[in-house]
Amino acid sequence: MLIPTEIEVKLAETLAELQAVFAIRHKVFVIEQNVPAEEEYDAFENQARHFIAIHKTYNLPCGTARWRFTDKGIKLERFAVLHNYRSRGVGSAILQKVLQDIDNHPNTKGKLKYLHAQITAMGLYAKFGFRAVGEMFEECAIQHYKMVLNDA
Repeated sequence: MLIPTEIEVKLAETLAELQAVFAIRHKVFVIEQNVPAEEEYDAFENQARHFIAIHKTYNLPCGTARWRFTDKGIKLERFAVLHNYRSRGVGSAILQKVLQDIDNHPNTKGKLKYLHAQITAMGLYAKFGFRAVGEMFEECAIQHYKMVLNDA
């Protein structure tokens, strides 16, 4: 998978990085997609591992995602890329880094990796080996499919 060299994806560890993560999610989900803020932010924010994509040339945060443990396995979620950076490989860079982090974590071996994919993003996840399972469903009035990665 070709990842743009001007994009750096890293674990969001500082307060400023986490604020940028939440600002991106607010812009993409709450403003663009009309997801209620109370649905976007949840009790898992402190448990999840948050990632931030930064355009190195401009030093601008441009995308984010997180992953966390659930009773079903490992859930990848909250993938968001700012409008001006879409279709430029940012989503692929984020997904690649998240999957690497999961694979390097000592407590993830043998656990199912899954996500709830918006229909418009399913192609991205499929490129990394995820496949849709079950019926389409709605979350926050947006159509989704559960997708799983069968590499466990």
